[in-house]
Amino acid sequence: MTSEGTQAHRAAQDETASDRILTVPNVLSTLRLVGVPVFLWLILSEHDGWALVVLMLSGVTDYLDGKIARRYGLVSKVGALLDPIADRLYILTTLLGLAWREIIPWWLVALLLGRELFMAVVLLWARSRGHLTLPVHFVGKAATFNLLYAFPLLLLGDGDSGFAEVARAVGWGFAWWGTALYWVAGVLYAVQAARLPRMPAPEVAS
Repeated sequence: MTSEGTQAHRAAQDETASDRILTVPNVLSTLRLVGVPVFLWLILSEHDGWALVVLMLSGVTDYLDGKIARRYGLVSKVGALLDPIADRLYILTTLLGLAWREIIPWWLVALLLGRELFMAVVLLWARSRGHLTLPVHFVGKAATFNLLYAFPLLLLGDGDSGFAEVARAVGWGFAWWGTALYWVAGVLYAVQAARLPRMPAPEVAS
């Protein structure tokens, strides 16, 4: 995306995103956040069935909040902040839970957390130039999609049955694709941030 296209995209977002807080999509995003510690406790206590239910409900609410926001003009700045936070927290808690139970190796956790640290630096750079967020890239959404499918399959693969073996193989397929796309998306966001023009500082009334 060119710098002009990026500016036009951001301008369109600023026009459509409101400052409203109490909306149905934001309530759904908040419920997803509330479910994070519940989900982590369920994984650590090996209540895998209920953990999968919470994860599926998270996926459903993630789909619904975006759909409702776009369909009924309820896109908000708060929602744009809550949604990626909820996605990252579910990925983080699942990673830690599965690694703690030795379902996935700790080096995979380090690889994905390294990408999060990389993105933190990218966002700090963008904010130093006056941009609070970066436009969501479809590669980043695809990476999140793959990882959110990988983890429940790997959880189902924690066993010796034929079903567990299939779930484990498919889960690792999603995990490798998701991890690769996660880093590709990080590089694309870094390029995007580098091309952003510096925004003028807000004028302070004397």
